[in-house]
Amino acid sequence: MALRINDLVPDFTAETDQGTITFHDWIGSGWAILFSHPKDFTPVCTTEFGAVAQLAQEWKKRDTKVIGVSVDGVEAHKKWKGDIEKFAGTSAGFAIIADETLAVSKAFDMLPAEAYLPDGRTAADTATVRSVFIIGPDKKLKLSLTYPMSVGRNFAEVLRALDALQLTFNVPLATPANWELGQDVIVALSLNDEQAREKYGAIDIKLPYLRTAKYSK
Repeated sequence: MALRINDLVPDFTAETDQGTITFHDWIGSGWAILFSHPKDFTPVCTTEFGAVAQLAQEWKKRDTKVIGVSVDGVEAHKKWKGDIEKFAGTSAGFAIIADETLAVSKAFDMLPAEAYLPDGRTAADTATVRSVFIIGPDKKLKLSLTYPMSVGRNFAEVLRALDALQLTFNVPLATPANWELGQDVIVALSLNDEQAREKYGAIDIKLPYLRTAKYSK
């Protein structure tokens, strides 16, 4: 069954290059990002995992844990980390899940139930395992992105989306197109004008259904 926004994400126990984890326990009470790739020692994914490593302080500031998942094993992950760190020029402190049975990939609907790893496989055999999942403190899926093999993921956009999700979490707000941290936000239609002003101060009524306000946490 497809995993949809606001679904409770699957819980699982798995091996990583940093030991055994149980996913919901690992998430704890903060935010989490699960990002996947189809095979270790592949060029595009090396640049992507390097980008995640370079953003370590940004994830920390947002109380967000990050973890990778690959259908390769623990020993391959450990060796590949050396290449990632060499490329990125920094340590890769996040764990990578070893999903050799494809259990995690299938649970997150990245591969069909009948998928398997053929002998001598290439990254193309698990090509759809190139996704990003942002998970809230309630352990529900807040955003998912899936990319083709030829397009590197933009982790600056992942960070921007995380900022928007955290800003609007459980409050009657949304963010407009191309929103950046610090810019005005959209007041939800669940509030009338009077309620919006009481909650957020001055509002800019651009259209009867499009009202913006200044807001920051």
